Amino acid sequence: MGRPATAVDAVADRYLETSAALDPCGATESGIAGYDDQITDYSPDGVVARAEAARTALRELDATAPADAADAVTVAAMRERLGVLLDLHEAGLDLGELNVIACPLQTMRDVFDLMPTDTEEDWATINSRLAQIPQRAAGYADGLRAAVSAGRAPAARQVRRGIEQSGQIQELFVRMVAEAAPGTAALRDELHQHAQEAANAYAALARVLREDIGPHARDADGCGREAYQVLSRSFLGAAVDLDESYEWGLELLRGIVAEQDAIADRLYPGATAAEALRRLDGERRYLIHGTEELARWMQDLSDRAVESLADTHFDIAEPLRQLECRIAPTHTGGIYYTGPSEDLSRPGRMWWSVPLGVDTFHTWQETTTVFHEGVPGHHLQIGRAVVLGDQLNRWRRMGCFVSGHGEGWALYAERLMAELGWLDDAGNRMGMLDAQRFRAARVVIDIGVHCGLTAPDGGTWDAERAWAFLQSHSAMAEENLRFELDRYLGWPGQAPSYAIGQRIWQQLRDDLLARGLSLKDFHSRALDLGGLPLEVLRSALLTQP
Repeated sequence: MGRPATAVDAVADRYLETSAALDPCGATESGIAGYDDQITDYSPDGVVARAEAARTALRELDATAPADAADAVTVAAMRERLGVLLDLHEAGLDLGELNVIACPLQTMRDVFDLMPTDTEEDWATINSRLAQIPQRAAGYADGLRAAVSAGRAPAARQVRRGIEQSGQIQELFVRMVAEAAPGTAALRDELHQHAQEAANAYAALARVLREDIGPHARDADGCGREAYQVLSRSFLGAAVDLDESYEWGLELLRGIVAEQDAIADRLYPGATAAEALRRLDGERRYLIHGTEELARWMQDLSDRAVESLADTHFDIAEPLRQLECRIAPTHTGGIYYTGPSEDLSRPGRMWWSVPLGVDTFHTWQETTTVFHEGVPGHHLQIGRAVVLGDQLNRWRRMGCFVSGHGEGWALYAERLMAELGWLDDAGNRMGMLDAQRFRAARVVIDIGVHCGLTAPDGGTWDAERAWAFLQSHSAMAEENLRFELDRYLGWPGQAPSYAIGQRIWQQLRDDLLARGLSLKDFHSRALDLGGLPLEVLRSALLTQP
């Protein structure tokens, strides 16, 4: 029997519907139905409306008494999430966002990748959403101009990359409908017309970036400590000591490097870690050629992980035992997960956005990535919340993704799979360590650059030092690594949330196992809470009987 809905649940669910209506792209990404024919308003008015919705929900919460322990967690989570949203708004950090991976520039196009294309009705929905792109792109341009006027111009590096991406996205809109097959010629003609209009809108957006924003762009990549503190809290759902976290990142990095050096010597006696990584790239047993083979390999590994972990270390509901592994139509180099829709008609999916010209892949590097994005990583965490409809309100299940919680769990999942023997192969373990080393380096670079800290060489962190440091701590291809650095420089606080989040998850596991909880019970208790700010997760787990 499910838990009865409460007054607090009603507040949370009203806010979810309001925020979904104000952010249709976010609703589609979260799997919330009913808004797939709309595009989010990124204009100054749209930003203000989302902030006002948060204020209204907080006022409603203040007037509503929690009925049980689940309500208490909901109230704490909503106060933290909506509070930090308003802090971002007051600081002007939610207006005219521009980075290379997760801002309106990409979202207005990437959201179409999540939409079905099987029926006439599906294409009609896509057509309606496409028709809104020119208006919403113009609104986003207004937001960019308003940010400049408010003294919060983006960095020149992000403007340059935004101009490049605008050109690429124009082609993607046209290509997206090139093979559209709705049943009527009239709808097909409208799709082509609206796709071309969307492409034209992105051409106009590129001109705005070049002519209106570029001349005012700041040269410095760093956002400054004051802004960074708010941004870091928004991604973690917890406030951390930035200087201590920076030093911890350096110490973590030293430990991972030592472990890599030991494995390198075992693999190739006398070899350094960097040498071993280069030699692993040439090992034929780890090579995959072509994206079709890559997708098959991802799917097979994912399926085997699900089969092995279900009913042993995790409770995996039947609908979550299906995870689709796909090659994304974009070419950014990113690998990411999208959760199942609320009605489970859209399954959880792992996407690989392969850069143009890349045709060879190395499984020693990517085995750990499949565990991160799929099982036991994001798919179990996000998917499990979706299926808990009889226990958690909709906001807890669909509307509360916190990067430190989500990405920290996914890194914890990588280490867990190593503990469980899935990375005993020396090459695969080296790949996991390479990924963990990369995430530790990001803590150092991100906090260092944005807060103007002193680098290990004695100078002040900047993009050049960050590039040299990143190169020395990753075996990633240069094109992917360049994208990654631009991502950190334009999205302050997000990259460190992975390793810092993992640190908090690991501390919580150690605390609860020391109290006698089994590993499976820890996983169940933690994941049954849904997505939470990390400070709320800690409180909820440590106060449970």
